Amino acid sequence: MKMIGIGDSVDGLLPQYKKWIETCEVLVGGERVLDFFPDVQAEKVVIKGGLSALVTRLQSETREVVILASGDPLFYGIGSYLAKKLPLEIYPYMSSVQLAFSKMKDSWQDAYIVSVHGRSMKGLAQKIDGRPKVALLTDEENSPNAIACYLKEFGMHEYEAFVAENLGGETEKYGFYTLDELEAATFSPLNVVILRQTVTPKTYTLGIDDEEFAQRKPEKGLITKKEIRTLSIQALALHEKSIMWDIGTCTGSVAIEAGKIAREGAIYAVEKNEGDLENCLQNQRKFRVDFTAIHSKAPAGLEDFPSPDAIFIGGSGGEMQELLALCVEKLKADGRLVMNIATIENLYEAVTALKQNGCQVEILQAQLSRSKPILNMTRFVPLNPIYIVTARKGV
Repeated sequence: MKMIGIGDSVDGLLPQYKKWIETCEVLVGGERVLDFFPDVQAEKVVIKGGLSALVTRLQSETREVVILASGDPLFYGIGSYLAKKLPLEIYPYMSSVQLAFSKMKDSWQDAYIVSVHGRSMKGLAQKIDGRPKVALLTDEENSPNAIACYLKEFGMHEYEAFVAENLGGETEKYGFYTLDELEAATFSPLNVVILRQTVTPKTYTLGIDDEEFAQRKPEKGLITKKEIRTLSIQALALHEKSIMWDIGTCTGSVAIEAGKIAREGAIYAVEKNEGDLENCLQNQRKFRVDFTAIHSKAPAGLEDFPSPDAIFIGGSGGEMQELLALCVEKLKADGRLVMNIATIENLYEAVTALKQNGCQVEILQAQLSRSKPILNMTRFVPLNPIYIVTARKGV
């Protein structure tokens, strides 16, 4: 059973590949690629919807089968899935990204490659932020126009775009665009978008200054302070693909810093105050971290979030027992829950509830002071003492 990659025409196929296609008994592929072979006498099977039914059918097939796939079947294609289920020999064509970079006349081994084909663009901002070269696989909804709007929303004006359309076909077209041009132009549905930095954007290291965040004024203090934030994020033990909940996100400061670590994961946040939530959304755009933030009073709303690897709780809203029970239930095995608590009464209630729900608990008391000039001297101004509670599930 053979799988053959194909471009936008039959011109790039090797003679041996053409012979296999012409002499096979069953030819499988999408409607577009099957139309390239109107004279082939084999039974033609159109790939539509899910692949499980196709696998079941081909597992019992005794005739000579050729499966056609676009480009490199192992590059965001059906090849890797089918190869696990069927005895395949795979013969790839050039991938669309490889062809696009050849038209752009630039190297691609240093490019960050991401697909928004059939996927949400949610979270794309933190994935690509700061990357000099990005290749995007698109679809009709996540088109070059939609990508331009998205980049402009997050202030990513450092990018120019190269769009390659209908690669290898008779209507092949490619060229560079500014983001404004990209938003206004018309493109074929079959395209690849390459983003390339023209200037280096501003970057932020862990521990963003509090003053950088939009926050409630004149009332202040409703932000997890930089030092506490850094200690709390360390306690969450995030990795690149972590899924995290931020309960009581307020300005979104913890979620934003977490999102810069879990670039390939996802952050879900809840906030009961509408004004704080608006600040959170504003901060997302400024710091280029795109996460789901809803207006709700936890635990309401959490039931729709996927199970997390880590949970941060900045405020319980008086529903601590119910909230912690739900969080521990939803937390993945060996996941971590981190809470910032200001009073000993809430500390006692939280630790008791966490232990009752089968967690191992550690507590760090953070008493920090910041220097402040006074005349030609320096004094220290203390921050409010905070208990950082770390609970691990299944330990």
